[in-house]
Amino acid sequence: MKKIIENLNNIKEEEVTEIVKRVKVLMINSKNQILLGYSYNYYQFPGGHVEKGESLVKAVNREIKEETGIELNQDNINPFLVAYYYYKDYPEIGKNRKNEIYYYKIQTDQVPNLEKTNYTESEIKGNYELRYIDILNLKKELFDNLKKHEDAKGITNEMLKVLDICNYNLY
Repeated sequence: MKKIIENLNNIKEEEVTEIVKRVKVLMINSKNQILLGYSYNYYQFPGGHVEKGESLVKAVNREIKEETGIELNQDNINPFLVAYYYYKDYPEIGKNRKNEIYYYKIQTDQVPNLEKTNYTESEIKGNYELRYIDILNLKKELFDNLKKHEDAKGITNEMLKVLDICNYNLY
């Protein structure tokens, strides 16, 4: 499995006071389209936080159902990439957070069922919606969105880094 490690403050593992695990899924259909969430003026891969005691695979299935209404029922999937991000004094002074984000690639022609979604208050407030983007146009779409919405820089750069690592070999 490939790894991304960003640790600008050189935080040692023993200095980490909080670990937050997340899962993100690159969902691709047979038309070579990727399903993305769009909220607060930026794109994102569907996914979210791993709950306490929850396995990564269960988190993938739960998050995809909550955000897309698609019931994957996957039980034998593995991430192709993990990203470790270290933050000093975050979310407050004296706390050091390590974010672990596990990325999965799933090919499916299941379509979103908005009647089965369960959006968070933040997703509702941000007008969360799902959009299919043709893989060949994905990078351009991300850059075009970034030109209009500078605040999308962090998440967009993360997405581009992930896409570069898998060499856009999504199908």
